Amino acid sequence: MKSVLSWLAVALLLASCAAPQPPPRVTFTDHDVQFDRLADEFISGWLAWRPQLGTALGLHAYDGRVTDFSRASLDAELARLKRFEERLVAAAARPLGPRARHDLRLLQTAVRGELFQFEDAAAFRRNPMTYAGVLDVNIYIKRNFAPIGQRVRSITSILAGAPALFAAARANLDAELPRPFVETAIEIATAGADFLAKDLVAALEEVHDESLMAAFAAANTNAVAELRGFASWLEKERLPRATAGFALGREKFARMLRVSELIEPAPDELLAVAMRELQREQAVFAATAKLIAPDKPAIEVFKAIQKDHPTEAGLIPDTRRNLEAIRRFCVDRDVITFPSAVRARVEETPAFLRATSFASMDTPGPFETTATEAYYYVTPTEKDWPAAQKEEWLTAFNYYTTDVVSIHEAYPGHYAQFLHLNASQATAVEKVFTSYAFVEGWAHYTEQMLLDEGFPAPRGPKPTVEDTLRAAKYRLAQSDEALLRLCRFVCAIRMHCEGMSVEDATRFFQANCYYEAKPAQSEATRGTYDPGYCLYTIGKLQILKLRADWQAQEGAKYSLRRFHDTMLGFGAPPVRLLRERMLKDPAKWAEVF
Repeated sequence: MKSVLSWLAVALLLASCAAPQPPPRVTFTDHDVQFDRLADEFISGWLAWRPQLGTALGLHAYDGRVTDFSRASLDAELARLKRFEERLVAAAARPLGPRARHDLRLLQTAVRGELFQFEDAAAFRRNPMTYAGVLDVNIYIKRNFAPIGQRVRSITSILAGAPALFAAARANLDAELPRPFVETAIEIATAGADFLAKDLVAALEEVHDESLMAAFAAANTNAVAELRGFASWLEKERLPRATAGFALGREKFARMLRVSELIEPAPDELLAVAMRELQREQAVFAATAKLIAPDKPAIEVFKAIQKDHPTEAGLIPDTRRNLEAIRRFCVDRDVITFPSAVRARVEETPAFLRATSFASMDTPGPFETTATEAYYYVTPTEKDWPAAQKEEWLTAFNYYTTDVVSIHEAYPGHYAQFLHLNASQATAVEKVFTSYAFVEGWAHYTEQMLLDEGFPAPRGPKPTVEDTLRAAKYRLAQSDEALLRLCRFVCAIRMHCEGMSVEDATRFFQANCYYEAKPAQSEATRGTYDPGYCLYTIGKLQILKLRADWQAQEGAKYSLRRFHDTMLGFGAPPVRLLRERMLKDPAKWAEVF
C-alpha cells in the first residue's frame, strides 16, 4: 500500500498555480529526508485513527471507516501521540532546512493540540458530543466522488459501526458531565437520528439496487435506534447528575492557545485586548448608524436596513449576482489573485442540511480529484412557512449582511483561501493540518479589509450621497458581524477563566452585540464546548498586525495583493509560523497584536 504522502504528492502535482508563490521548498539535507519519512509515518497513523477526516480531505482509501473509540484504541492513540511528540522533539534538535523546520513546528502544534483534547479537555470522558455526531455521512451524498453504489456501501459500513460506537461512549463517559455538553449532545443525537431516518433515506430513494438498499436499510434502522437510545441514555443517566462545571480554568485555557496556536499572552492580557476592541467597534457601530439616521438608536437603524432584502424567489439569483460583483471588485482593486477562474456555485442548501445552516461554503478536500466542485449554500424559505416567518428569515438575508457573509465565505474569504491552498506549493503537512485562528481569522479579516478598500464601489464616476449612504449600511452590517466575534472573544475568556455562567454570557451577547435572547443563548452555549471561538477575532487581529509589520519591512515593494498572495501560499498554519516565514527580524516573531 502506498504511503499517505505518496498520494498527497500526486495531488500536489495536479495543482496548477497562477498566483505568486513563496520560494520553492527544496530538501537540503539528509535530516530533511528523515523528517519527511517521520511526517509520512505520522500522517498515515493520524488518518488511520481518524478515517472520516481522510475522506473529507479527499483521500478515499478511508471511505466507509469510522474511529474505534474503545478504551484500548484510545489508549493506543494517546501512546502513539506521546511517542511522536518525543520523536519530534528529537527531530527539532537536528539541523533542518526552512521547509522541514516549518513543517515540524506545524506537526508539533497538531500533536500537542490533540494531546490537550485527550488529557486536559478530556473530550472522550467529559464531552458526549464527541460521539453524538460521529455518524455524519453527509459527504457521501453531497459529493459525487464515486459511483452511488460504492458510496452507499461506505454509508452502510459506517452506520453498521453504531452499536460499538455508543457502547464505547457509555463506557468512556464520566458519571458527572457538564450540563451544556449533555443538553447539546442530546440535541445532536436526536437531530442525527431524524436525519438518518428521513433525509438520508430521501436522498437515496433513487438507488434501486435491492440487495444494496436492503443492507443499507438494516444498518440505518439500527443506527437510528442507537442514536435515539444514546439520547435517551444521556437524558436519563447523565442529565440528572449534570453539573455547571464546563470551564477549562485559566491555566488550561492559556495552554490550549499556546500549544495549538502558539499564542503566548495570558488570558488577562487577551481580555484587555478583547474589551478594548469591543468598545472601539461599538463606537464604530454607533457612529455609522448616525450617518444613516442621526435621530434613531443604532440598533433600530440596523433593524431598519434589514428590511432591504431579496424576495423569496430572488434570494438565490440575487446572491449569485452579488457574489460575482464582489469577485469583480477584488480583481478591479487588485486585492488578491484568484489562482483559478472556477467559481463557487451558489445553490440552495440541500434539504438535509437546512436545520443547521444559514449560509455556508462547501469546498472539496485539498486532495480531491473527482468531486472538485465548490458550493456556496444559501438556505431559502420553506414553502409551507407562514408569511411572517418567511419575512423574518429574509431579513437575515438583507443585501448588506448577505454580501458581508459572501465575502467571508467565498471572495476573498474561505473559497479564495481554498483556491490558494490548492494552487500553492504547500506541503502535505500544510494541507492536512490547519489553524483555527488563521482559517477563521482570515475570513473574518476579509470582511473588514474589503470594506476598507472601498467596497461597495460607487455606481457612477463620482460618489453620490446615495453611494455614501449605501456604503454606511454595508459598514453597519460588517460592524455587527465584528461585534458578534468580539463578544465570543470576551465570553470565551470569562466563561473559562473567570466563572461567567451561560446565563451571564447570554446577557452579555444581548447587551453588547444586540442579539435576541434565543440566538444569544446559542452563542453562549457554544462557548462552553468551543472556547476556541475566540480565535475568529484573535486571528483577524494577528493578520492585521502581520500586514502592518510586513508592509513596514517591504517598503516600496509592498502591495495588498502581494501580501495576501504570499501569506496564503504557506497553507493555513498558526499566524506565529507565518510571522517566522514572512518577517526577516526574529525579534518581531513573537509579537501577537
